[in-house]
Amino acid sequence: MLTASASKQEPVRKLRTLFISDVHLGSKAAKTDYLLDFLRHHEAETIILVGDIVDGWRLKRSWYWPQRCNDVVQKLLRKGRKGARIIYVPGNHDEFLRDFPGVHFGGIEVAQRYLHRGADGRTYLVLHGDEFDVVVRNARVLAYLGDWAYDMAIAINIGLAAIRRRLGMPYWSFSSWAKLQVKHAVNFIGEFQKVVAEEARRHDAQGVICGHIHHAVIEDIDDIRYINTGDWVESCTAIAEHYDGTMELITWHQMRGDALDRIGEGEKIPARRLAQRAAA
Repeated sequence: MLTASASKQEPVRKLRTLFISDVHLGSKAAKTDYLLDFLRHHEAETIILVGDIVDGWRLKRSWYWPQRCNDVVQKLLRKGRKGARIIYVPGNHDEFLRDFPGVHFGGIEVAQRYLHRGADGRTYLVLHGDEFDVVVRNARVLAYLGDWAYDMAIAINIGLAAIRRRLGMPYWSFSSWAKLQVKHAVNFIGEFQKVVAEEARRHDAQGVICGHIHHAVIEDIDDIRYINTGDWVESCTAIAEHYDGTMELITWHQMRGDALDRIGEGEKIPARRLAQRAAA
């Protein structure tokens, strides 16, 4: 079990900027324990939330908001109170916040889009990316159906993961595999990346940072640095900017390994202890 004392003994990484997206608070698939663990081990001058932090679509269907969701929100607010600048760029699942550009909620700034100046002088256009997803943009009913199908894939994934653990097999994501088969079939990811990179070029930016498709990557598309933050439903990834401007893709599940597996296998952490950690 990850005890509070053990957590304090481990070093905290100091970063210039953290980019996090697609947490989907309000979804049963959200890996809130993993995200809390990640936030305890990382401090940044600026934290940019790149959309779909709250899953309004699922909350409309059925309310699900356990204490762990509050803990994540409180942890972010506490980082803001301690001096971190927090910018929230809404996505399609938390699009209700798009009606409040420029508004501050508890120290969190809401922005439709954001131009981030890296320490190396590179300018990045930060957006969620759903406006470039043809399904979300032009066929909302299909988007909701796809969201339901993704929920089902996640449920299957949980059962398969438990079986594979008992057999001593490594983690493998059925939902990621299924999603990628469909996306590859229509060449969706490649086209999405190209059009988002073109949007950055149109804004005279040298890079783009987005989320939405749950496919974490850092790569160059011609003269544009394309960065996708991934998600906290399956891959548990974030993008860290170091003080020299270097961008790092962090896969927290791989870095923490056994410690996170113990959480995932059901070592129940009391709600009071989780709340204490969120306040740390």
